[in-house]
Amino acid sequence: MRKFNYYQPTRILFGWQRMNEVGKEISRIGKKCLLVTVKSFPALKPVFDKVKKLCTVAGVDVTHFDDVIPNPDTNCIKLGSEMAAENKVDVVLGVGGGSSIDTAKAIAVGVTHGEVWDYRLGQKRVTKTKVLPIVAVPTTAGTGSEVTPMAVIKNPDEKFKSALADWGLCPRVSIVDPELTLSLPSNITASTGFDVFCHSFESFLHKRASDYTDLLAFEAMRRVIKYLPVVVKDGSNRESREALSWASTLGGLCITNTGTTLAHGIGMAIGGHVSNIMHGEALAILYPEVNRWTWRYAIEKYATVGRLFNPDLENEPDKVAAEESCNEMAMFLKEIGLWISLRDKNVPKSELKGIGNDTMKLKNYTVHPKVPTLEEINTLIKRSYQR
Repeated sequence: MRKFNYYQPTRILFGWQRMNEVGKEISRIGKKCLLVTVKSFPALKPVFDKVKKLCTVAGVDVTHFDDVIPNPDTNCIKLGSEMAAENKVDVVLGVGGGSSIDTAKAIAVGVTHGEVWDYRLGQKRVTKTKVLPIVAVPTTAGTGSEVTPMAVIKNPDEKFKSALADWGLCPRVSIVDPELTLSLPSNITASTGFDVFCHSFESFLHKRASDYTDLLAFEAMRRVIKYLPVVVKDGSNRESREALSWASTLGGLCITNTGTTLAHGIGMAIGGHVSNIMHGEALAILYPEVNRWTWRYAIEKYATVGRLFNPDLENEPDKVAAEESCNEMAMFLKEIGLWISLRDKNVPKSELKGIGNDTMKLKNYTVHPKVPTLEEINTLIKRSYQR
């Protein structure tokens, strides 16, 4: 077996109706809570109202910060940090998708440390004992942020997306209730679900992959392959929603202990330059070209994943199964409605060079099976411009 370390400080409460325990869990940690969400809208208003009521009944004062935006930026986080400081909160509760949970994490740092951008990628070291405790309640099955020590944030002035990373950002408690995902529209279900697959697949490809994270990655990928097409067509399918919620958490556990590779690095760079692309969409745009370029350098791993998609490949040599896995993933993207390009999302060609340059500022490409040059990264981006 390969040497490995594995650590996970988050207590996970998983299952239907577990959100009903949020007030009790918050009251064990603090008495003044900052609830961090997007603006209320019909699908999630009942969830937000219920969270407030459950916390109030448990004796917790709730202040609601509802200015979370997609691809949360430093301006949004500053507003939340100021509200947290003014109300002297002692616990931060993120309810929503990855943007809401990442914003909650960043606020927990901002209110105790000041300007969060100074702490990206270890520029300054976060003091773990100073970070306010975080509780996460995901309403999507995608980012795995409910168990990771990271918060992805954007600096709009620099058009650059980066991450805070410290064990202090792991939520103290995460409540993963599949019922909260039942109202997700199919496009968000597809995008967040594909992100789950990418977390798991890239942790498997990662140079720091271990026998432990491989087990989690296989199970997460298996669930996404089986259940995501089902739930994209029928969002009320409870078995599929439950399977994807667990797969999302498994994927988060994988990247907590390994990380992501090239596609995620380019995807983050895209998010820094373009605001109208969901993270899962960016990955879907990149994967066909990244796969075709990569499979030769990780034949055994690509063959293994190809056989998860298509058991008939069990009888084929690894090289055949590995190359075919690229076609299997492409067909999967078509099946879930994510066969898209940068052009489809109206990305100006003038942004492509900047996206490539910013990819090199992140470290994801350095742990890919083959470390690409800037020229190779730019080629992959250009090939992803039009299908």
